[in-house]
Amino acid sequence: MHNISKRRYLGNKSAILPFIDEVLKSEVGEFDSFCDMFGGTGVVGEYFNTKDRTIISNDMLYANYVTLSAFLSDESYDEVKISNFIDEFNNLKNLQNNYFSDNFSNIYFSTPTAKKIGCIREMIQNLFVCKKINTKEKNILLTSLIYSADRVANTVGHYDTYIKKGIKDTNFELKMLNISKDLNKNNKIYNKDANLLIRDIECDVLYLDPPYNSRQYSDSYHILENLSIWAKPKVFGKTKKFDRTQIKSRYSKADAPNALDDLIKNARCMYILLSYNDTDKKGNERSHAKISDTQIKSILSKRGEVKIFKQDKKLFNSGKSRCTNTIEKIYLLKVDDES
Repeated sequence: MHNISKRRYLGNKSAILPFIDEVLKSEVGEFDSFCDMFGGTGVVGEYFNTKDRTIISNDMLYANYVTLSAFLSDESYDEVKISNFIDEFNNLKNLQNNYFSDNFSNIYFSTPTAKKIGCIREMIQNLFVCKKINTKEKNILLTSLIYSADRVANTVGHYDTYIKKGIKDTNFELKMLNISKDLNKNNKIYNKDANLLIRDIECDVLYLDPPYNSRQYSDSYHILENLSIWAKPKVFGKTKKFDRTQIKSRYSKADAPNALDDLIKNARCMYILLSYNDTDKKGNERSHAKISDTQIKSILSKRGEVKIFKQDKKLFNSGKSRCTNTIEKIYLLKVDDES
């Protein structure tokens, strides 16, 4: 089965979940709602998901929204039906060329694997259009496809580049997802700009893990975004990217401090936890932090007293940067009601 944490992802917080939990237990105690505003793979939301707690999980990338919905939403689904479709997909033979294989064969995937990925994606789309599967079932099947494709991709863990050598064909197959459906009763999943969503929600604990540097996640995971949206856009360049103008994050640009200031100013919550890697000026220029430690403290302090907790962390990088050991910081703010 695919577990939510078994996906390669830049900035993945799996390794520091106990650290986040320790800070919450010591400084916050009990809480009823938790918002993971920059959800990514969803590991933080899943970690704090309980029967009596509402998890709000959001991400700007549609591919991440799909996987967040599959693992954490409270929508109903037929597990037997999904299992049968997975068996059918895994046994497909004599496949034809398609949009996915035409564009990504012998770059990110072998030709047989690319043909299978594209064929399965088209079948999932047709099943949904014909109302043979509901939205939750579509997201589960698509998430299984995303996770399985990512496991065999000819990359170092992202799609900003690819390994330039012969691609071996692999045993590509979909798997069921390990979903804790009894815990998802009150959860809410969004696919919105964080600075817009913050104006529409309330929570006890707001957890923020914004992008740290100029590396756009829409660049690093464009293949999975393309596969999820399935609009079959024209792709260009050696890395076969599509036009991602509308999904570029402000937090990876010079405007990042202003974006964070706006987000904090409009947050309606009791506590804010902000997780940030202290990459500062380490590694290459693309790894340099867009928001300084001083700016973060200044922005948060407008809403109350700030505490800072630190832990050493090994950082999964792009394969080009030498910045692999960093300090993971958690900024904790108890929001002043009068701020």
